[in-house]
Amino acid sequence: MSWHQELLVSFDLETTGTDVERDRIVTAALIRMEGDGRAVGQQTWLLDPGVPIPEEAADIHGISTAYVQEHGRPPATAIEEITEALAVALRADIPLVVMNARYDLSLLDRECRRHGLRTLTERLGHAPAPVIDPLVLDKHVDRYRKGKRALQALCGHYGVRLDGAHEAGADAAAAAGVARRIGETFPAVALPSPRALHDLQEKAAAEQAASFQAYLRRSGDPQAIVERAWPLIPYQAGAGAGAEAGA
Repeated sequence: MSWHQELLVSFDLETTGTDVERDRIVTAALIRMEGDGRAVGQQTWLLDPGVPIPEEAADIHGISTAYVQEHGRPPATAIEEITEALAVALRADIPLVVMNARYDLSLLDRECRRHGLRTLTERLGHAPAPVIDPLVLDKHVDRYRKGKRALQALCGHYGVRLDGAHEAGADAAAAAGVARRIGETFPAVALPSPRALHDLQEKAAAEQAASFQAYLRRSGDPQAIVERAWPLIPYQAGAGAGAEAGA
């Protein structure tokens, strides 16, 4: 059987912003999805990130600073649980579905470092794998399609139900649904080995980044540098120091 017919674990974050070096986790969800698409287990976390949640972020996911201050858990405790839950799944070689994995997994990595916790890479002894990223897969199998490729757009394109966009649990379930639909639709990525699929995505993500960088330079940004590493942006000591100091 191919990976899209088997057990998957899907992961999603809602955060204070889009900068992996400076922003913080607000909510997280991890869902186990059977091969037939049934959810058979879900873990969710609400964190008080210790910094104000910008209005533009709260407008997207609906979670305010006041709410997390009253109901959120200490970030170090929750991040430890989140990271270990991912490690448990990956140690069992269960594919981890993450929409735009480069963002979510990199931000989690930085949160671990911020709180003095072992990163997912340190727990596994290698970079997170196997990971399945619907964003990378969609760009790989349908490179020239026009239009947006955010999760809501992909759900519309592939006919996947999304109840409550920007709620971590709903987004995680929808991402798994999109990944399965891509596997069902495109034999080129319906590989029997999730590890082989992971390797394919590493190459595809690097090619996509190179193509986007070339586009930016043609558009008048000759210094543009687009991150090619996937599924994790390499850590650079000193990056995001203002956030770590509470700025």
